[in-house]
Amino acid sequence: MRTTRALAVAVTAGAVVGLAAPTASAWADPSNIVAMPSVIPRGGQLTVTVDGKSCQAVGSKITSDAFPDTHLKHMGSGTASANTTIYQHATPGAHSITVHCGGKTLTKPDAFTVIHGGVRGGLGGSSDTGATSTDMAIGGVLVAAAVVGGGVFWMRRRAENAGRGF
Repeated sequence: MRTTRALAVAVTAGAVVGLAAPTASAWADPSNIVAMPSVIPRGGQLTVTVDGKSCQAVGSKITSDAFPDTHLKHMGSGTASANTTIYQHATPGAHSITVHCGGKTLTKPDAFTVIHGGVRGGLGGSSDTGATSTDMAIGGVLVAAAVVGGGVFWMRRRAENAGRGF
């Protein structure tokens, strides 16, 4: 009797979990918002990708105070994407993106950052001033050492060959 009751409870619990899982996954649609690049100047092109089958429906869109409302396009395998241009008058700083898909909304706070001017790339170790006087001195010493070493080697080989009678 106890075994039958335990088995009935286990089967009922399994059925509840099994039936609730698809419903729970539907609640999480849309599920992810990705904005690339995450740092962008005014007037730059922003690509937003959203996960969720409901975002592939006609009329799905993304909104923000930094760009105009833009419709999402079906990308396949449960994702949708949109390309938009950041307003020239957008306020520098972090901005949120809200996705409207199939009657549901999802907001990602601080999804991207607008900066004033271009993105700073840095020199990356490069220099545009050329060789310094220290670089020239070191190079000159190395060339002189090579010339002296080559001359000594050549003179020794010549002396060895002269002593052998060649």
